[in-house]
Order: sequence, then C-alpha cells, then structure tokens
Amino acid sequence: MSKLSKIRAVVIAAGISVVTIGQASAETLADTLVAAYRNSALIEQNRAVLRAADEDVASAVAQLRPVVQWIAGHTVSRKEGATTLRTTSLGLSAEMVLYDWGRSQLAIDGAKEQVLATRQALVAIEQDVLLTAAQAFFGVREATEQVALQQNSVKLVSQERQAALDRFEVGEITVTDVALADAQLAEGQASLAAAQGDLEVARETYLAAVGKKAGTLSAPPPLPKLPKNLDAARAIAQKNHPSILQAQRTAAAAELAVAAAAAERNPSLSGSLSAEIVGMNNPENGGYDQPIDGSVGLSLSQTIYSGGSLSAAHRKAMAQRDQARASLLNVARQVSQQVGTAWSNISVARAQIGAIDQQISAAQQAYDGVREEASLGARTTLDVLDAEQSLLEARADKITAEANLQLAHYQLLAAMGLLTVEHLKLGIPTYDPSQYYNAVRNAPRTSKQGESLDRVLRAIGKGN
Repeated sequence: MSKLSKIRAVVIAAGISVVTIGQASAETLADTLVAAYRNSALIEQNRAVLRAADEDVASAVAQLRPVVQWIAGHTVSRKEGATTLRTTSLGLSAEMVLYDWGRSQLAIDGAKEQVLATRQALVAIEQDVLLTAAQAFFGVREATEQVALQQNSVKLVSQERQAALDRFEVGEITVTDVALADAQLAEGQASLAAAQGDLEVARETYLAAVGKKAGTLSAPPPLPKLPKNLDAARAIAQKNHPSILQAQRTAAAAELAVAAAAAERNPSLSGSLSAEIVGMNNPENGGYDQPIDGSVGLSLSQTIYSGGSLSAAHRKAMAQRDQARASLLNVARQVSQQVGTAWSNISVARAQIGAIDQQISAAQQAYDGVREEASLGARTTLDVLDAEQSLLEARADKITAEANLQLAHYQLLAAMGLLTVEHLKLGIPTYDPSQYYNAVRNAPRTSKQGESLDRVLRAIGKGN
C-alpha cells in the first residue's frame, strides 16, 4: 500500500469513528418531525381557525334560542302651568323563533360541514409542516455529507500538489504541472467554501421548519414501505388525502347553502313575551302609581317581494355549489398528479443511484490506475487531477441522488395523505379537534358546559 493510500485509509477510519460516536446522541428524523409538529406556529394558527369554525356552529344553534333583553328608562316632562311628570320604567322582553321551515337547521348543518372541512385543512397543514421538516432534515444531511466530501477532496488535492512539487524538484515534471495542481487545489477550496455556505443555508432552513437549530443528525431510518403499484398509491390518495376530503365537505356545505337560500322564501313564526313596570307621579293624589303591563304575542311573517335579492342570493349559492364541485374534481386530479410525480421521482432516484454506483466504481478504478501510471511517468499531473475530479463529481451526485430518493418517499406519503403524526406513529399526543367542538357546539354561556370549555381552553394554552 502506498503512503497516500495509507493516509486515505486513516482519514476514512477516523471519520467513521467520529460519526459512530456522534450518532449515539444524534437527532433522528422522528425527533425532527416531532419538534416541527410541536413548534409550528402555522399549525397553531390553523387550530385557531378551526376553533373559529366551531363557534359558527354555536352561533347557528343560538339562532333557535330565545333572545331576552331588559330595558330601563326615566323621563321628566312638564307643560307650562302644569305639574312636572316623572316616569320610570323597567321592562323585560323575550323573543324566539318557533318555526322557520328548516332555515335554522340548514344553517346548523352547513356550519357543521364547514367544521369538518376545516379539520381536513388542518390535517393538510400538518402534512405540509412534516414534509417541510423532512426536507430540511435531508437537506442538512446532504449538505453535511457534501462538506465532508469536499474537505476530503481538498486534502487529496493538497497531497497531489505536494507530490507534484516533489517531482518538479527532481526534474520529473514541469512548472506547468505544478500550476495545474495549484489551480485544482484553489478550485477545491472554492467548492468547499460553497458547500459550507450551502450547509449554513440548510441549517437556517431547518431552524425555520423545525423551530430549533439542527444538531448532529443521525442516518435516516429505513425507507417507508410503498404500495404494490402506482394505481394502488393513487387509490389510497383519493381515499385519504385531506385536500380531497376538505373539498368534499366544502361541496356538501355548498349544497346545503343552496337549500338554505331557497328556504329564505319560507315564512317564519315567532313568539314574544314582555313585562314592564311603569312608575309615574300622580298629581291628583300626590302618590306614585306603579302599574304592571304585560303582553304575549305570536307573529307569522314571510317576504313577498325583496327587489330580487332573494333570487340573486339563490343563484349565487348555486354558482358557488358548481364552483365547489369543480374544485373537488380539480383537487382530485392534482393529488393524482402529485402521487404520479413522487412515484416517478422514486424510480428515477433509484435508477440514478444504480448508475452512479457503477460510475463510482469505474471512476475509482480509473483514478487508481492513472495515479499508478503517473508515478511511472506515463501520465501527467493533469490526468491525475481530472480522474480525481471525475470521482469527486460521481460521489457528490450519489449523495444528492440518495437524498432525493429519501425525500421522494416522504413526498409520496404526503401525496397519499399518510404523512401525519398518527400514521407515522411518532408516539406523541396529538391535537384533538373534537374536544373544543364538543365543548361549544351547544353554545354554552355559563354552565357545566362553560366550565368544560374553560378547561379545554386552558389545555390548549398549555400547548396541547
């Protein structure tokens, strides 16, 4: 074994030892995904959006309940030459829709569909956050490996340059060969600087995606298991992808909105109850009268003519329903395309890795041969440097291809709607969207339900 080969073996062995020691406390991909899920402000934002949608159900339910109001008043009046009159009143009134031929129930059902659609939107956001975190993880891993590769290349070129100087001093090569080695070394140092810059960028991307700085990242886990074929993957996506499920719920809500717009033409039956105490000074007896007035009433009303606004609202609802249906079809096609693209990326990355492995093997053999021939004077320094550069490029391409293969698997999971904390079995508590909904769906104010709502809000505040 030559002196240079011994040096390379020591460097590689030392690198493996460092990696092995570091991986004992390295962060796994699962750790990264868990941190991204817990730290995501985007997920928190959309949880709040979901809670607002839950309140729409409560608002719709409240429309079927009585509205109770109180009113107090005091007036002072006096005519010229007459006694001053003072009147104080305190009244209580209640009004309630008794029957509206389905309008309120349609509003409740529509609000519930919007809640279900918003839940699926939250799942889609969760997938985006986890996919971005996975991409950041693989990006840091790739950039780290590229830096290590460029560092090793600079070391080898430095050794080649020293060997060129030694041969130049004994007259075996010319100054041109030394200059070529200098140029190659400078190029390697520039590539190393670029790789280090890419690593810093990747770390910043990781920080933004995960919510904390990237430490030492361990090797990725085994690749996720794939469906048996592309058609099976597409079938899973059509059944599970949150964007499709959201579009389905949105279309259902649009259907209910059409029925609700038509129901606006129906009559409405309301009941009212009021009581009022009126206090008034009596000039005749110098006393203060306090009569109590009360009333109970029913009213039935229906819009006969609205200037065309009801018809316009109905037509608008039908147009929005058609829009929702078309959107559902478009989303389904986009998801199918995403599945096909991710599946193709997996196939391409696998083929690239296989071809690059052959390229590396051939480039390594060529490099070793050129170096031996150069030591015998049959090859120039430029030949050695070109062979080393070809080997370096092949190894760099493999690092990129492996990162692309790993990322493509997780892109496929996302396209199938399976890139969630629950499906990945990350082993952490997940946000329960039904907890807040169950606490507010009956529009509580102050009751046991209200106390339950307070507990839910406190739990959310603790970062549930």
